[in-house]
Amino acid sequence: MSGSAAFFDIDGTIYREGLITEVFKKMVRYDLIDNSKWHSEVRPAFINWDRRMGNYDTYLLKMVDVYSEAVRGISPFHMAYVAKRVIEQKGDRVYTFSRERIKWHQEEGHKVIAISGSPIELVREMSKKYNMDDYRGTIYEVDQDGKYSGEIMPMWDAASKKKAILEIVNHYKLDLQKCYAYGDTSGDFTMLKMVGNPFAINPTKELITRISEDEELRKKAKIIVERKDVTYRLNIEGLDCFR
Repeated sequence: MSGSAAFFDIDGTIYREGLITEVFKKMVRYDLIDNSKWHSEVRPAFINWDRRMGNYDTYLLKMVDVYSEAVRGISPFHMAYVAKRVIEQKGDRVYTFSRERIKWHQEEGHKVIAISGSPIELVREMSKKYNMDDYRGTIYEVDQDGKYSGEIMPMWDAASKKKAILEIVNHYKLDLQKCYAYGDTSGDFTMLKMVGNPFAINPTKELITRISEDEELRKKAKIIVERKDVTYRLNIEGLDCFR
């Protein structure tokens, strides 16, 4: 008999911001990454997004580009240590709705699986914290000396997440129509479309637009917005997006 699973993006879906940003800052603090990388290349994109003048995806991709180059030559041992510290200090900074949904799925006996564009070391630590059954994240490859080479196997785009889900479905013998998915950006679109129970959590305008333009997904997707201590479920048919 086929089982059910819940696929969770992490950044912006479970965690209230971007975990890779926390890692970047801590690696700067530990002198593993040159501080100028943050101030000259990442901070301008971050400020634009933080002031709601720029696009979140633009900021995130800039962060990933700089991060990939910045960690070249660093040992995965350092990254694993930093990831552990970040989750110890920041891992509770999550959306109430997502935390409760993880708990509900576990009580229902569903597999709970993280599929995130964050570095896999971070995803592993977050998965451990919330007792998830499995995880997939962006892999930063190492060279023959065991140092990061600067090459990556991404997990933030729709194609990579689709491939990961199909592998997981085959491994755990899952029925996608019984499965759930939770995401917040356009990179999660395919993941949401694949399952019978999709949830868009505090979605970006681009994701809202793509959902509204897809007849099948528009009918089944649930739009969840959490602000302060209130969680709203919105009807996409009557939803107006400004800006």
